[in-house]
Amino acid sequence: MLRNECYVRLKECQMKQITLLGVPMEEGAGRRGCVMGPAAYRTAGLREELCALEYDVDDLGDVTPSPVTDIATGHTHLKYLPDVAGWTRALHAHAHTLAQKDSIPIYMGGDHALSLGTVTGHVAAAADLGRPQYVLWLDAHSDFNTPQTSPSGNMHGMPLAFACGLPGFPDLLGKPLPATLDPKKLCLLGLRSVDGGERALLQASGARAHDMRAIDERGVAALLSPFLDAVARTNGLLHVSLDVDFIEPDIAPAVGTTVPGGATFREAHLIMEMLHDSSLLTSLDLVELNPFLDDRGRTARLMVDLTASLFGRRVLDRFTSSY
Repeated sequence: MLRNECYVRLKECQMKQITLLGVPMEEGAGRRGCVMGPAAYRTAGLREELCALEYDVDDLGDVTPSPVTDIATGHTHLKYLPDVAGWTRALHAHAHTLAQKDSIPIYMGGDHALSLGTVTGHVAAAADLGRPQYVLWLDAHSDFNTPQTSPSGNMHGMPLAFACGLPGFPDLLGKPLPATLDPKKLCLLGLRSVDGGERALLQASGARAHDMRAIDERGVAALLSPFLDAVARTNGLLHVSLDVDFIEPDIAPAVGTTVPGGATFREAHLIMEMLHDSSLLTSLDLVELNPFLDDRGRTARLMVDLTASLFGRRVLDRFTSSY
């Protein structure tokens, strides 16, 4: 089947239901503030924007972590490990359940450690369905550290390594991973800060990893299109994880891990528009929004704008103000 024919088929059965789930989590990051992320998305009008696009949006409120009082590890530098494990177990269960419903879940974070649970939950559900799970990671960081390679012990830098089944992790789920993410079904875009140890793991994994130089040289469309083609060709499920620090910090300052030289406003919107055109999205993380560091809510509003583009809003549909 040709790419365009496949996209048309998928578009015809595109889900028009969206489920919002807040994740007020900050224990995986290096500074406080991400706990306010879900409230900021709601205040910035995420639900209202999606409803205006004729989606049926159900906000389930905020997740509460499972109780974990003790968890064994030889890596004593891992920060807030019982708390992170509690979030991971709760989110894994929620994601596994939501993945089986006729709705697209959006996880409003919260720091990127939430993906320890969301990605693994969707990978497990995809395995139950007998379909391949793909992940698009839009981030300045590769988040491919293991407890052994992590220099900081902050667990928001480890979700992809954990989801791919790399060794050395404590028992975050309270059970073995039901299924692991195939790194060859992983695409990372926008990298510009990767630790030495995780760089070696990432390069050995076979994942598609594109740094900002690749975007500068080839553009986002040339890098993203082959990945979307692979998802469509194999009838895959697509989880997208959008980190605020993927974007240039001059326009998205509300993140505790700013790295200069990120994606521009138009590059970010083009990715969202391509994802919408593909009709392949099945789940979404919005992570690392720290409203404490924002400038009058402009980062939250930008993330809401990007999400609206992903779900079908075009630039020409927007009211443009003059300043």
